[in-house]
Amino acid sequence: MSSTAPRTLWIDAQGRLLTRDQTLLPFEDVLLELGGEEDCARAIRTMQVRGAPLIGAVAAYGLAFALRTDPTDAGLARARDDLLATRPTAVNLRWALDRVSARVAALPAAARAQAAWSEAAAICDDDAACNRSIGLHGAALLAPLRRAGAALQVLTHCNAGRIATVAHGTALAAVYALAEAGVPVHVWVDETRPRNQGASLTAWELGDRGIQHTVISDNAAGLLMRQGRVDAVIVGCDRVAANGDVANKVGTYLKALAAADNAIPFHVACPISSIDPGTADGEAIEIEARDPREVTHIRGRGPQGGMVEVQLTPDGSPAFNPAFDVTPARLVASLITEHGPTDASPEGVRAALGRSAAEGARPAGASPSQEAR
Repeated sequence: MSSTAPRTLWIDAQGRLLTRDQTLLPFEDVLLELGGEEDCARAIRTMQVRGAPLIGAVAAYGLAFALRTDPTDAGLARARDDLLATRPTAVNLRWALDRVSARVAALPAAARAQAAWSEAAAICDDDAACNRSIGLHGAALLAPLRRAGAALQVLTHCNAGRIATVAHGTALAAVYALAEAGVPVHVWVDETRPRNQGASLTAWELGDRGIQHTVISDNAAGLLMRQGRVDAVIVGCDRVAANGDVANKVGTYLKALAAADNAIPFHVACPISSIDPGTADGEAIEIEARDPREVTHIRGRGPQGGMVEVQLTPDGSPAFNPAFDVTPARLVASLITEHGPTDASPEGVRAALGRSAAEGARPAGASPSQEAR
């Protein structure tokens, strides 16, 4: 299965909800069937699916599955809470669950499961359209930075490509749009320790698309910027606060600091669904702490071709594994939404949400009751 497949999450001819198991990439490309709420919750929790938009879409289907079993108000509330608890930082998870819950709340129990399934499908369609638009807006910002006679040099952190979303990607959508337009582009790919989403997933995507790229250690990015070998940095996001602060994969903040010190624009690809107007600033964002074993051990392909895990640290050495960090709004050149770029500021965030509301979309932090007010 190629990374150029139209969707990362889809329903096949037999009615099965399918995705790919991202914990096995890039060496094994295995289909994963999501057959119920528990499958969806487990896939999110174990990072078989990851990336804020894709997490939201899978959670929406998880809630639809749950309503097939128990469509009562109590069943809806329980399933929503269970799915919400799988990962705390990415706001798209809550946004998608709230969107499905609002769709079915006023319906009789017998009609809820089908309505939830249709709403989950609509979330997927909306995500694909949103990301395509982000890619075009991002490409328009990045293309003028290309130096004459050279490929545009873009640096990215973690994986914000098509497999982190339903389709196209967020940050990488801009790279794909540039390539489609014939703009020569080269991507510096941070490895993104400790789970190596850059080295494993972003490099796999870019290679499959024939886009020039080079994997670097996370600590090499600052040197490349200082040497003038990076024209722009573009990353995705898991949550953007009301003041424009950005939560993204741990290590993003350091890239933003290096970019600021070298006068390199640092852009954030930001679907409206990733904006949380109910969170005042980055200090209020809960940062997920994951298993320390992800730091003390590393998994990869062994000399015989099979997957092996090796220990990196001395026996008994403790490890701390925050999954995300927060980049202050002052370091962000723009938030690239599906409606176009906006300032990473309270005013810019309000403007983006206002434009989205005028077009009928719901911001991530607004519940149905808040909207009524």
